Amino acid sequence: MDNIPEHRILKFKPNTLEEVRRMHSLDKKRMAESVEVLENWIKKQDHLMKKDFSREYLERTIITCKGSVERAKQQIDKMCTLRTLLPNFFTKLDLQTDLKAVTEKALLLPLPKMTKNFERIFIVKLNVKDLLPSDIIDYFRLSMVMVECLKAHDYVNGFIVINDYREVNLMDVMTKMNLSELQQFMTILIEGYGARLLGLYIITTSKVVDLFIKTLKQFIKPKVASRLHAISSVEDIYAIVDKTILPIDYGGEEKPVNELIHDWLEELGSEEHQDYMRMMSAAGTDESRRKLDKFNEEYLGMAGTFRTINVD
Repeated sequence: MDNIPEHRILKFKPNTLEEVRRMHSLDKKRMAESVEVLENWIKKQDHLMKKDFSREYLERTIITCKGSVERAKQQIDKMCTLRTLLPNFFTKLDLQTDLKAVTEKALLLPLPKMTKNFERIFIVKLNVKDLLPSDIIDYFRLSMVMVECLKAHDYVNGFIVINDYREVNLMDVMTKMNLSELQQFMTILIEGYGARLLGLYIITTSKVVDLFIKTLKQFIKPKVASRLHAISSVEDIYAIVDKTILPIDYGGEEKPVNELIHDWLEELGSEEHQDYMRMMSAAGTDESRRKLDKFNEEYLGMAGTFRTINVD
């Protein structure tokens, strides 16, 4: 990759490519060599049904793995396997109609500008007081569509997620949430897509927030769990990220939330992204052709097992 292509929503600093590579002890030459090794390895894996990942996709995978080609191999294998084992999360949405309905209940909003440390800010907001279990799984599916888009276009060192739960009954959310599905979702997000969660903040004044956080911590490694915090107001965010990055609704200088949602709905519903999602839907596995099936055996039992997710 010689440069980061411009994107209609996501913005990059002029030195993003070089600096993010440098953070993981990579330069242009070493990255090209790493991508080639990964590309050749994929071609030799009989069980992987998709062989023609773009070099840009492979580079982003290596970045999420902090420069490790071996971890990148594992991540691609896991993502393809999870797509096969957990098809419920990858059910095809009508990107022209379903997305709007989901975002009216649950907002998932990557912000255009990066932090000074090349991180992308996410705002997650639940917009209805009476969530249904189906709303939560629809939110998980929306997340797959969004993260797939970011894996294709973004180039960051990691993510900071701001969960705005001020308008929901947190206890109600907990009772409606299927913990097995939550664990599977976190596995796909972190181990499959390689999302590096550098900060997770929950805005709420609910008295059950400690219980909510304790529940979430069952599914993540202690290092990531230590980055999970409750805050009581929007103003507390300003100590975390540059205020100017945030939407006007949150006291910042970015477009208001409703305009950003409109932009993302257009992006995710575009013919280009729909074609991309159809292409990536083929990135599964044929388990009958896998030489070693230890990974599959482990994850077939995941629905009834609470495992710690191993991430950095």
